[in-house]
Amino acid sequence: MKLLHVDSSILGQASVSRQLSQAIVAAEVAAQPSFEVERLDLAAQPIGHLTGHHLAAGQGSAPETSALAEDIAAGADALEAFLAADVVVVGAPMYNFSIPSQLKAWIDRLAVAGKTFRYTEKGPVGLAGDKRVIIASSRGGLYGPETQMAALDHQETYLRSVFNFFGITDITFVRAEGLALGKAQREQAIAAARSKIQGHTRSLRHAA
Repeated sequence: MKLLHVDSSILGQASVSRQLSQAIVAAEVAAQPSFEVERLDLAAQPIGHLTGHHLAAGQGSAPETSALAEDIAAGADALEAFLAADVVVVGAPMYNFSIPSQLKAWIDRLAVAGKTFRYTEKGPVGLAGDKRVIIASSRGGLYGPETQMAALDHQETYLRSVFNFFGITDITFVRAEGLALGKAQREQAIAAARSKIQGHTRSLRHAA
């Protein structure tokens, strides 16, 4: 059993999404000690954003530089780690109503026809549906479906859509939001997220 732990926040130890993703991984390993955990920190070791040179190399052209070759190899490694994982835990803060660009760059390396999806006469079919995805979501404001800011949520809605596109339907969000709305709200949001993680752990242990 393999677990892939991905973080994307640029805030280091001050990051709430990192704290929550770490707690989720600890809970998963406690429930399934046989997990082999692979760590990917997209802030410390970012994968480059796609360029025309990447696309040309993907079509068979030789990489123009050693740096490009290394980046292409890193992207290929990231894809293989994702495909091999039984559980993927993603720390995903909201930045400017969306996800960090580092996280988007990683997802761009996953969206490979024939690997995570394929096109058919009846439309696209996901190929990576044999895994669970747990997303540690942190947001400064309130963006739930019942709020006035819901239309600006291009973070969780995007992540759910892209993983669904890959065929993954078992997606759990552990959310701490309203973090910028005062100390009391911040503490309450983090406590609620940690409580959800603990409840998730109990469910896993019961299932086991």
